Amino acid sequence: MTDPTNFTPKNQNASDDGWAREALLRIVEENLKEWRRSRRWRFAFKALSYSFVALMLVMTAFSGWQTFKAQHSPHAAVIKIMGEISAESGANADRIIQGIRRAFSNESAKAVILEINSPGGSPVQAGMVYDEIKALKAKYSGKTVIAVIDDMGASAAYYIAAAADQIYASRASVVGSIGVRMDSFGFTGLMEKLGIERRLYTAGKFKGIMDMFTEPEPEALAQIRATLATIHQQFIGVVKEGRGERLTEDPNLFTGMFWSGEESRTLGLIDGFGDVRHVAETVLSLDASLDYTPREDLLTNLGKLHAAVSSLLRGVIGLISLAEGPRLL
Repeated sequence: MTDPTNFTPKNQNASDDGWAREALLRIVEENLKEWRRSRRWRFAFKALSYSFVALMLVMTAFSGWQTFKAQHSPHAAVIKIMGEISAESGANADRIIQGIRRAFSNESAKAVILEINSPGGSPVQAGMVYDEIKALKAKYSGKTVIAVIDDMGASAAYYIAAAADQIYASRASVVGSIGVRMDSFGFTGLMEKLGIERRLYTAGKFKGIMDMFTEPEPEALAQIRATLATIHQQFIGVVKEGRGERLTEDPNLFTGMFWSGEESRTLGLIDGFGDVRHVAETVLSLDASLDYTPREDLLTNLGKLHAAVSSLLRGVIGLISLAEGPRLL
């Protein structure tokens, strides 16, 4: 006999099975739609990525072709000399000379433009660049060199500019400062007031000549002034050789004074007014200008940062330290 408590109508079982089947089909259908949508998005993303890469390759190839084409067409080669001129800065002799040599060796570079924006710096670095330009001008006799001063072309920067056939600047540029300087400090008076005694031990009478905590002897001061005067005369000789009869007889010309571009033209320190574009197009009659300034790589920049931080730490330690051992400098 059948238990009435376990009785289930046939239509109810069929209804439950149909609902489950329908629900499962809906789930599968929705998953299939989602998969198709995600697949379309993945395809679209890949297509976009490949298109971007292809576009970059095309642009790179086009840019490379344009650069190659420009390098083999008549143009002006521009070498930038920016910031302080020193062995540790971006405007060091090795880097500048590398760009200048590339410019002179390319037959399509009909002229070299030195774009200068610098307050000066090392006379040694400037002298190396000056000598290299003179040697290259003698080797490549048909190549014109023009210096273009932006905001400032003073001291060692003007030393380099003097090697050019012509010098241009803005009317408001700062030009000149044909002189030599050596900086130091003196704390002897303050040390006496504070009761501090400086103890410096050297081997050699004038080994501590630049020590800021001791009073320099007259003989040492005379030697410093003589050395500076010698370098100054070298600077004057370079400017006179480069500018020749264009210089006026102004008594302040070699005193270390600087002038505006407008005043500099009157003094014969520059030949005219204009920027790089004006000089290339108007003076040199060249439609194209290419930058030949060597790029600094990442390792070089990291090395400079490390050197700067190390120098700063050494300076702090030196100020904190009250006594120093013997040093061989």
